[in-house]
Amino acid sequence: MAEPHDLTALEQAAAIRRGELSSLEAVDHHLRRVDALGDTVGAFVTVTAERARAAARAADARPVADRGPLHGVPTAIKDLTLTAGVRTTFGSAAFADFVPPVDADVVRFLTDAGLVSLGKTTTSELGCSLYSEGLVAPPARNPWNLAYTAGGSSGGAAAAVAAGLVPVAQGSDGGGSLRIPAALCGLVGHKPSRGLVSGGPLGFGAFGLPTNGPIGRTVADVAALLDVLARPVPGEPYLPPAAPTGGHLGAARAADPGRLRIGRFTTGMLADEPVHSDCVAAVDRAAALLADAGHEVVEVPAPLGPEAWPMFETVWYALALAPVPAGREGDLLPLTRYLRERGEAVGAARLMAALGGLQAQVRRGIRRTAGCDLLLCPTLATPQAPVGAFAALDPAEDFDRQRRFSPYCAVFNVTGDPSVSLPVGRTAEGLPVGVLLTGRYGDDATLIATAAQLEHWCGGWDQHPAIWRAADSANVNITSEVGRGPS
Repeated sequence: MAEPHDLTALEQAAAIRRGELSSLEAVDHHLRRVDALGDTVGAFVTVTAERARAAARAADARPVADRGPLHGVPTAIKDLTLTAGVRTTFGSAAFADFVPPVDADVVRFLTDAGLVSLGKTTTSELGCSLYSEGLVAPPARNPWNLAYTAGGSSGGAAAAVAAGLVPVAQGSDGGGSLRIPAALCGLVGHKPSRGLVSGGPLGFGAFGLPTNGPIGRTVADVAALLDVLARPVPGEPYLPPAAPTGGHLGAARAADPGRLRIGRFTTGMLADEPVHSDCVAAVDRAAALLADAGHEVVEVPAPLGPEAWPMFETVWYALALAPVPAGREGDLLPLTRYLRERGEAVGAARLMAALGGLQAQVRRGIRRTAGCDLLLCPTLATPQAPVGAFAALDPAEDFDRQRRFSPYCAVFNVTGDPSVSLPVGRTAEGLPVGVLLTGRYGDDATLIATAAQLEHWCGGWDQHPAIWRAADSANVNITSEVGRGPS
């Protein structure tokens, strides 16, 4: 007898559609797990239990003919994402009591698709760091080993999914913020192509670096959530790529991208940092499996190098200058204050020069890897990091250590290409190790199809840490056999 959290998001929706499980039962089951494990893994800032139950009842009342592939499934929304009527702190004590009057577009899309949010997930303050350790919630911890960070800035989303508190979650990625937590927690984290998912209704596009996206345990679940999020919205600063025939879920289910030329490299891009042997081994394994699947895997130079870092650093300082309530600067963490102080000193001329320099780097990088359909590299230079390892440092050292820990992901925020972290490897201690697969701009479907194919050749990725069984059973009777395909 399967427990609801043992099912993938698509399997939960199928059980709800068949009447074996109601959305309310699924929500109650996952809320019990949140009560039992949420603070342990630092997944949530705010839990909206009664709001979730009301939404689940509404989902159960919707006619079956009007239901999509993820209808009735529990999910969660990152605490950087505006949610009308729900406390949204942006991971900061400076916003501890802020309640937005409007929903972000992606929140509307989740609601329209019948997904049910259980609350707001832990994030780094203002999304500024790759770990989620602030003052408004417990630190986001890796469910595979609680001594290690779940990453950031979508760390709470990753902790919630990896611990079985929700099957899929919404996050965002401005420099690796979905892919880093996915790599650490053994998940699939997809950064969509620039413009594919709306960042509205507020904001200016932030130079095209950040985007909303999905995180989950399987490629098919992530693809299904991407289809929910990827709805065109008038007025967005970047033109959305065309939707693939059959959607991204169709691409995942087919898992047939055709024969591709895949460029492999392991050299760090934003830092000249030695790469841990476990990270290289994961890339080697992925390359071998992709070759076995019929693809041509070739060595290529890294598209960008450490010379791009000063320009990216300048832009990141500017992005830290999000408005903060008057008189609340003192409530910010030391790292955030450091980034904002540096941002205030940038000036318009230096910022424009950095943006222009980055675009020139992108043009050269694309020429270096011309002829490749996909790129394969490590997600991180080191497989894991302890909770507190960064925050204990001086802010300048903290920021530099983050660059050396994650010298790959942010490059693809600069290019705008779709990029996904996949849990291909394991350390000797059994902790997850991610690899980064990156596609051509606008072709998320080919990237997802290849990821699903690799998932199949790896034998599946829906694996669970020991904490998975730590919470009590919901005693929900799901008697039908639920088929599990390769995607």
